[in-house]
Amino acid sequence: MADKVLMKGNEAIAEAAILAGCRHYFGYPITPQTEIAAYMAKRMPKIGGTFLQAESEIAAINMVYGAASVGMRVMTSSSSPGVSLKSEGISYMAGSDLPGLIVNVQRGGPGLGGIQPSQSDYFQATKGGGHGDYHLIVIAPDSVQEMADYTVKAFDLADKYRMPVMILADGTMGQMMEPVSLDLDIKPAPEKPWATTGTGCERKHNIINSLSLVPEELEKLNFERFEKYAYIQQNEVMYEEYMMEDAETVIVAFGIAARVSKNAITAARKEGIKVGLIRPITLWPFPTEVISKAADKAKRFISVELSMGQMIEDVKLAVNGKADVELCNRAGGMIPSPEQVLEAIKNGGAK
Repeated sequence: MADKVLMKGNEAIAEAAILAGCRHYFGYPITPQTEIAAYMAKRMPKIGGTFLQAESEIAAINMVYGAASVGMRVMTSSSSPGVSLKSEGISYMAGSDLPGLIVNVQRGGPGLGGIQPSQSDYFQATKGGGHGDYHLIVIAPDSVQEMADYTVKAFDLADKYRMPVMILADGTMGQMMEPVSLDLDIKPAPEKPWATTGTGCERKHNIINSLSLVPEELEKLNFERFEKYAYIQQNEVMYEEYMMEDAETVIVAFGIAARVSKNAITAARKEGIKVGLIRPITLWPFPTEVISKAADKAKRFISVELSMGQMIEDVKLAVNGKADVELCNRAGGMIPSPEQVLEAIKNGGAK
């Protein structure tokens, strides 16, 4: 068994990115993800990489765009208001079919909000965030180990599909410390013949661009991109099922909310209540078919969230009227307790 080290979630993301071959980081400090930038500032110069604290989040994402254009494994990180500022650049990356990693360690909002954990950027991450028709692959870890594991996975998926991938964590995941194995599943980055690395007069120029002034051509590009998205929805869904064999009540939760919910489920099972958990690991693509299948047997669903209720809309779409769907939530930086979730299991949450 590989040795483990005690790391914060933010630090685990940074070290995993380096191990995955990321040598270019552009960002801007904001609580509760600043440790990622601080870690990169220390490590990148020692390994021949680039750390640059940009003048703004807008500048940082456009630097990511530039490094991705020449085929580099590159990342940025921020928290909720900072990701809002990056959204135009993320849309440009999606429109240019560029791979890259964006990490959002969420805090409460809207606006500057607070610095405590939240999951209220779900809509922003899974429904676009910037302008135009596009998706990001969105991955939601629920442990420090998963912060490391899925950072590596994110780079692989970004390169495989030539698109941005987001790690959507919350402030708790970023700040908590747990033992982590850094014996990660590292694959070499693929060749990138599309990159703007110069031609040597041996091939046609590569052009990275999201501008298309001929509407028929832009329509064709959008339809082709959504064919890729449909393939991803069929082949890249990740989820966890917990005590689902006989569950009559199903909790759907991700991140810290899922960890809290497991404690509540254990307590409920001791009282003879048949309850289980579906934890989406990919928030996009969402495990719609898994939830829909569970709704053929379960009587009710509870979406547990650190928001005013965002993921619940996707849960309702997946359930499609086959069972009741309720909300158990806290907002503004508060976290549901196991006792609150247990109360929702026993007596119902908000409709």
